[in-house]
Amino acid sequence: MGKGQCTIITYHYVRDLQSSKYPKIKALTTDQFKNQLDYISRFYEFITVQDCIDAIYSNNDLPKNSVLLTFDDGYLDHYETVFPILLKRKIQGCFFPSAKAISEKVVLGTNKVQFILSSVSSIEDLLDDIYSYLDEYRNQYNLRSNESYISEISLARIVDNKEIAFVKYLMQTALPLKLRELIIDELFEEYVTKDEAAFAQELYMDYKKIKEMMDSGMFIGCHGYEHHRMDMLTPKQQEDEIDMALDVLIDIGMSKENWIMCYQLGMYNDILITTIKEKGCKLAFTVRPDLAEISIDNAFKLERLDTIDLPNDRNAKPSKWTEKILVD
Repeated sequence: MGKGQCTIITYHYVRDLQSSKYPKIKALTTDQFKNQLDYISRFYEFITVQDCIDAIYSNNDLPKNSVLLTFDDGYLDHYETVFPILLKRKIQGCFFPSAKAISEKVVLGTNKVQFILSSVSSIEDLLDDIYSYLDEYRNQYNLRSNESYISEISLARIVDNKEIAFVKYLMQTALPLKLRELIIDELFEEYVTKDEAAFAQELYMDYKKIKEMMDSGMFIGCHGYEHHRMDMLTPKQQEDEIDMALDVLIDIGMSKENWIMCYQLGMYNDILITTIKEKGCKLAFTVRPDLAEISIDNAFKLERLDTIDLPNDRNAKPSKWTEKILVD
C-alpha cells in the first residue's frame, strides 16, 4: 500500500537574528523562511499529514512534487514567526514539541548545548572547560582519551566546524547520560543563565499556544519527553518516554489513535518502532537526508531534508533535490 515519494523538510529555529539575544544561534531568518516558501511554491505542492497517512494506509495518490513541512522541538519561534506565515498561506505545518520542555518549564539538554555554543566568546575556552571535566571524571566514568572521541566524528554531513561538532558529539551522544547532564547544566549556568525556568518560558511554546495552532489546522506530533537518543535507552525507558510524552500531548488535544512520531536526533531501533506501533502511531520521521519513500514498509523510517538542502532564494534554480522530483 502506498506509493511514490514526498519531500519532507525539517525546520528548527526561525527568527529575526539581528534582534535576537543570541544572534549566533543557527537559525533561518524570517525573510529567508518566506523566500524559501516562495521557492517551494514554484516547484512543489503542499500536502497535509493526513494526506501522507492516507497515501500509506489507504493507497491514495500523492502528487509527485508533494512537500510536507515539519518543525522540531516546540520553539516559541514556531508560534510567533512560523504559524502566522503558514496560516496566511494556507499551508499546514507539522510541529513536534518536546513534552518535558513545555510541561516542566526546563531547557532540554540539546538546546542548552546550542545556547552554550552561541554564548561563548571562544570555542577554545569552552573546549578547555570540557577537557577539565573529562579529566576530573575520567576514572569515575571509565572515559577514553580525548583523542579517541575526536577520531569518531564523521565529517560526512557536518554543518558546523569540527570543534563545534566535537562538542555536540560529546554532549549528545558519546559521554554517559548522567555525566552529560552534569557538564551541560554547569556550563549552561556559567555561560548562559542561572534562571532556567525564565529561559525556558522565552524559548518554548506553552499548552495554550500549541492548542491554538492545532485548532487552526496545524498538526501536532510526538517528539518524546526528554529528547534523549531513543536507540540508547532500554525498552522500558523507551516505553516510559513515549507514555509520558503522549500523556502531555493528548491532554493538549493530540489524537491517541492517529498520532505520529519524530525521533529525537533522528535515532531509533526496531524495538522502538514496535512500541510506537502498538500505541497507535501511524508514521515516524528520521533525519536521514533523502526524499521520503511513501510506503507501508517505510512508514516508520521516513526520510527528511534539512532546510539547508533547499534554497532560501525565491528565484533560485532548482536544487539537486528539486531536480529529482522534476524528472519524468
